[in-house]
Amino acid sequence: MATIASNADLTATHPVLRGTPVVPGLAFGPVLVVTQEVSPEAVASYGDGGHATVDDALGAFDRAVATVAEGYAAKAARASGAAAEVLTASAGLTRDKGLRQAVGSRLEGGDGLLAAVSGAVEQFVGVFTAMGGLMAERATDLRDIERRVVARLVGEPEPGVAPPEVPSIVVAHDLAPADTASLAPDLVLALVTERGGATSHTAIIARQLGIPCVVGVADALGLAPGGRVLVDGAAGTVEPGVSESDARRLVEADRERRVAVEAWTGPAATADGTRVTLLANVADGESARVAADAPVEGVGLFRTELCFLDRRDEPTADEQADIYSRVLEPFAAGGHHVVVRTLDAGSDKPIAFATLEDEENPALGVRGLRLARHNPQLLEHQLDGIATAARRTGTDTWVMAPMVATVGEAADFAERVRGRGLKPGVMVEVPSAALLASRFLEVVDFLSIGTNDLTQYVMAADRLATDLAHLTDPWQPAVLHLIAITAEAGRHARKPVGVCGEAAADPLLAVALVGMGVTSLSMAPAAVRAVGAQLATVTATTCAEAAEAALSAADPQAGREAVRALLG
Repeated sequence: MATIASNADLTATHPVLRGTPVVPGLAFGPVLVVTQEVSPEAVASYGDGGHATVDDALGAFDRAVATVAEGYAAKAARASGAAAEVLTASAGLTRDKGLRQAVGSRLEGGDGLLAAVSGAVEQFVGVFTAMGGLMAERATDLRDIERRVVARLVGEPEPGVAPPEVPSIVVAHDLAPADTASLAPDLVLALVTERGGATSHTAIIARQLGIPCVVGVADALGLAPGGRVLVDGAAGTVEPGVSESDARRLVEADRERRVAVEAWTGPAATADGTRVTLLANVADGESARVAADAPVEGVGLFRTELCFLDRRDEPTADEQADIYSRVLEPFAAGGHHVVVRTLDAGSDKPIAFATLEDEENPALGVRGLRLARHNPQLLEHQLDGIATAARRTGTDTWVMAPMVATVGEAADFAERVRGRGLKPGVMVEVPSAALLASRFLEVVDFLSIGTNDLTQYVMAADRLATDLAHLTDPWQPAVLHLIAITAEAGRHARKPVGVCGEAAADPLLAVALVGMGVTSLSMAPAAVRAVGAQLATVTATTCAEAAEAALSAADPQAGREAVRALLG
């Protein structure tokens, strides 16, 4: 997508800021710089809170925590998909017993309540950051919890992003999930943050909302409040100093493109008739009903663990069957299928009845299918629930396991799934699964590539680290080569290979993925029309050329530019 960033006079005076593109789209408007701190005056007047005893102080903390957690839960109930997921997780983290114990220890050591809360949060931020991987992403959530609890203690409203008075470009250091999920697309023209990567919570929720978004933009907070900027969510640029007439012309052209995109109704195919299956990522019955109204041919990723983030005890197989039936039912007609992922618990999604505690490195620990090694009944009960739901609804049901590293693990899982009359597959997130994809396809019926984790593991880079956002980009050639290896294995075995990570929602990258041989793309329903409309404009030959261009590129930016140039 063209911008006027090439205007030498303008860029000399007003340097173009660059970051990681997340959600495509052009937006032009005034900058609204968001700060999310409790007023220093309120904090100073609170002092140590005047609590007579440690129990009194803990009581005040518990009341504040309960109110904040209820607020997260209420927002989660009104949301769906990724937004509901992260808000539910934040509610659970707010109530964490370890955090309360840390606050209590500091109170007993003589700290005032606000100091105790700050110290406890800082302790856990340090622990999570040291763990790296997805756990490091919880640091942003913890700091949001701290701000909200402190606000409740000092008698102020919880901080957050207030709706702009006029449509604006929201600029922040970072945004917590609760803030991102509450953004109003009619008033927030675009989102720009200094921190975050392409698979951070902010990015995932912005993609679900369809708000143009660029993250990891250095010096974004230096933009003049109220000054007008042009944000290009496809190129990853934020450009001040653009003339109103030029910006309006570009934005209008982008609006016309979006109108054309919204008119696309599927099914997906290239201009010369090569079919591509577009699927939806869902988290619960509500998000499944929303997805069923989109031009999709089923579900490519049902994240079952998101149904249980707030459960303390394991649900029975019958309870699970009821939950899964609500997701399968909307797709029972029309020959559509639903891919159910077994519990991807662990790392940043701890589940009380499933995951281990005190792992040194949860992202590389006992998560996903690995949980069944020590607790086989966990998997057995879930497969029983899925099978019951499939029989009850009559929906074509496929089942895949996350975090599979060996052919033996895949074979054992496939046997259990086939024994219940279901179609087995595994996720390709661990590099070993991509390298041995042809051997995996000897024992399973399909593969689904989870690009978020695959990118993190291939590049050995925490997906939240802003300084490493260039490495956690799914356009990295090394990641694309593993995707191509996997897709080629599927072509030889004549078995489906899909992509269900966030990379599938990138219309430009989707062209290259299809050229590599990927047969299905699964994404947030809001992204489906843009991907389908893009594929309709290219031929299978162009897709193959785009794949070669991306695979041959020296770095992600070069890959994007090469494919964009190829598509004209």
